Amino acid sequence: MKAIEMRETGEPSVLQWVERPRPEIAGPEEILVKLSAAGVNPVDTKIRRNGPLAPEGLPAILGCDGAGVVEAVGESVIRFKPGDEVWFCHGGLGGSVGNYAEYIVLDQHLAQARPRAIDMVEAAAAPLVLLTAWEALHDRARLVEGQRVLIHGGAGGVGHVAIQLARAAGARVCTTVSSAEKADFAHALGAEYCINYREEDLVESVMEWTEGQGVDIALDTVGPEVFRGTIPAMAQYGDLVTILDPGPELDLKEARLRNLRIGLELMLTPMLRSLPRARAHQGEILRRCGDLIDNGELRIQVSQTFPLEQAAQAHTLIEQGHVTGKLALVMA
Repeated sequence: MKAIEMRETGEPSVLQWVERPRPEIAGPEEILVKLSAAGVNPVDTKIRRNGPLAPEGLPAILGCDGAGVVEAVGESVIRFKPGDEVWFCHGGLGGSVGNYAEYIVLDQHLAQARPRAIDMVEAAAAPLVLLTAWEALHDRARLVEGQRVLIHGGAGGVGHVAIQLARAAGARVCTTVSSAEKADFAHALGAEYCINYREEDLVESVMEWTEGQGVDIALDTVGPEVFRGTIPAMAQYGDLVTILDPGPELDLKEARLRNLRIGLELMLTPMLRSLPRARAHQGEILRRCGDLIDNGELRIQVSQTFPLEQAAQAHTLIEQGHVTGKLALVMA
């Protein structure tokens, strides 16, 4: 099969177009999937630059997200049959298991039936950001109806689905954006209030929107400076969640005075720590997100696709920043 292989760390040019043996089913619960598309995420670029997260190491096939058609099944598989279309988040952290390839083998319980309302490309682009946003809002922040929620980077991969998930749960949403065009995009997704962080003060804007109360929940998708700057915009007893390392220079005095609950979200933990119950929970999250998609309450924005052999170009675009929605690789 054709695949994109990483044999060393470095610039996007280390991603090489190679021929690999097609993976084979080795266990009774496994399925062989012929991939139609693979999502491209910022974590892929970080692994390419800094090295694999999984002990299998190099050479590695990147790509955590995939969607495709089941081609063969193990003898104990009951959830799928050849010809079924599936989506999933699996692999891509090190070694040969990743979705920048034409085929992948995975356990049947890690896949879900592709939502009917989206195509393969959209399905492949969705799992990692959906799991991240859902876990951050529902599992970490314990989102409930009527709360006011701040989503940083509302036009980005995680941000654009987080807006929709918060709205689907009955929350009111404000978000940060970098342009009028991205504000229009975020409003179309359900954001009530958009803050252009290049021109407006975050805390002043949030306090105006919340009549001086602050937001009940904030989701940081940007990094330490934004995390620290969000603390004064929080309501008392609020939940501040970040999907990134908040950094060593962290003064939590004001957070403590506000009795904030700080949440750290890394949806890769179940893969990195081999936690079957947590992975099963993520499968349930994908199923529920699929229902929202099919009911018209959630959409996936794919701003650009690339042929599989152009994975390096996709990495370059992500590292330039400010991608709207998601990128995906498409197999021939």
